Amino acid sequence: MTVGLLGNKIGMTQIFDETGNIIPVTIIKVGPCTITQVKTISKDGYDAIQVGYGKTSNTILTQSELGHLRKSNIQPLKYLKEFRLNENIENFEVGQVLNVESFSSGQLVNIQGKSIGKGFSGLQKRHNFTRGPMTHGSKNHRSPGSIGMGTTPGRVLPGKKMAGQLGNKTITVRKLKVIQTNIDENVLVLKGSVPGKPGNLLSILPLE
Repeated sequence: MTVGLLGNKIGMTQIFDETGNIIPVTIIKVGPCTITQVKTISKDGYDAIQVGYGKTSNTILTQSELGHLRKSNIQPLKYLKEFRLNENIENFEVGQVLNVESFSSGQLVNIQGKSIGKGFSGLQKRHNFTRGPMTHGSKNHRSPGSIGMGTTPGRVLPGKKMAGQLGNKTITVRKLKVIQTNIDENVLVLKGSVPGKPGNLLSILPLE
């Protein structure tokens, strides 16, 4: 794994390429991210970089979080995330700032974030079940129906598709293409859609 960055989704729009084709794109505000900790094999058992993102107030963080950042003389940051490394750990140091310069047009990235929460949803919406007849005396319209066998095994088997919370899960969208980068505004333009609503926290990881 390589070092990724954190950012916020701004929204979606569309742009035209050189041949005049319309491309649906997502605009992401990326970083700047500060390296808050460098982990090494000799000290921690593995190589990793911890990055922080989002300036915040001291009152938002706990004392342990503030102590962790003060130890490295870093201002309070709202989000911390760790990325495992396969490359030379010597290239990074605490306090180093990472921004959108690490991405280039045409590069492929993986985007991770929380999907939009849709609340407690039924079987038709959550699992695409077919509903029952609406006429001819049927009383089974959107009911789940049978959820298991009788005496044997006499229980509902694990993993049964039933109604429940839909969305609000951490998902990863893979191999999205970088269309543009704006270093001045720290903006990344990706082809396609990413999880969540505008303002959603995202993890952007370059494809190895």
